[in-house]
Amino acid sequence: MRKINVIGKEIAIVQSNKEDFISITDIAKYKNNDAPADIVKNWLRSKNTIELLGLWEKLYNPDFKLVEFDQFRKEAGYNHFVLSPKKWIITTNAIGIQSKSGRYGGTFAHKDIAFEFASWISVEFKLYLIKEFQRLKEAESQHLLQEWNVSRMLAKVNYRIHTDAIKENLIPSKLTTKQTKIIYASEADVLNMALFGMTAKQWRKTNPDKKGNIRDYSNVTQLVCLSNLENLNAHFIREEIAQTKRLVKLNKIAIAQMKTLTMDQTKLMEKLT
Repeated sequence: MRKINVIGKEIAIVQSNKEDFISITDIAKYKNNDAPADIVKNWLRSKNTIELLGLWEKLYNPDFKLVEFDQFRKEAGYNHFVLSPKKWIITTNAIGIQSKSGRYGGTFAHKDIAFEFASWISVEFKLYLIKEFQRLKEAESQHLLQEWNVSRMLAKVNYRIHTDAIKENLIPSKLTTKQTKIIYASEADVLNMALFGMTAKQWRKTNPDKKGNIRDYSNVTQLVCLSNLENLNAHFIREEIAQTKRLVKLNKIAIAQMKTLTMDQTKLMEKLT
C-alpha cells in the first residue's frame, strides 16, 4: 500500500492485477471525516454514478452482469434506492470497485473511477489528487528504471566473467575471429535457452519489430537470475562439463531460482499491502 498526501489528507493506493486502485473512502474524508462511508453510499445512489460504473465495467469486464446492472440503473435516483459498494460488487460481479475490510480497509476504486468520484467531491481536490498521483507514478518509474539499470550492469559484469571462461577453456588459439564469435554466440544461447526457452535468433524472429536483444526486454527478476546463471556456467565450463549437460543443469537452476525470486516478490508485495 502506498500513500499520497492531497490537501492534508492521506490517500491510500493499492495495486490489483497491475492496476492502481485508489481509496475513495480516504477521498470521502475530505468531505466528511467522521462518516466517509455515507458519502460513498450517497455517490452510489446517483443515476449518473451507476451509468459511469456500468460503462466502465462494460469496457473492461467481460464477466459483468448486465441484467443486474440494468435493474440498478432503473432504480437509481429514486428516494428508496440505496446501494453499498459490497452489494454492487457481489450483484454485478464488478471489478472496478473493491471493498476491503480490516485496519487498512475501505472502498477502493480503479483510478479512472476514483478520479470521477474525486470530481464529485471537489473539482479542486480532483486536480490535486491527479497531480500527486502522477508524481507518485513518476517516482516509481524512476525507481524501477534504477533497479533495472543496476541489474543490467550486474549482468554485463558477469557476462565478462562468462566470456573469459569461454575464452580460456573453449576457444582454441588458432580459431579465426569469425569462428570465435560463433562459439561465444553458442554459449550465450545456452543461457538464453536455460532461462528464456529460446535462442537469440528465435527471439528476433518472433519479435521483428523490437530493437536490441532478448536481454534488453528482461525484467529485474530475470536479470538477477541471468547474472547467477552466467557465473554458474563459467564455473561449469572450467569443470569441463559438456554443453548439453550444462544446459540441462542451468535450466533446472533457472526454474528453481525464478520460482524463489518471484515468490519472494509476491511475499514482499503482500507485506506492503
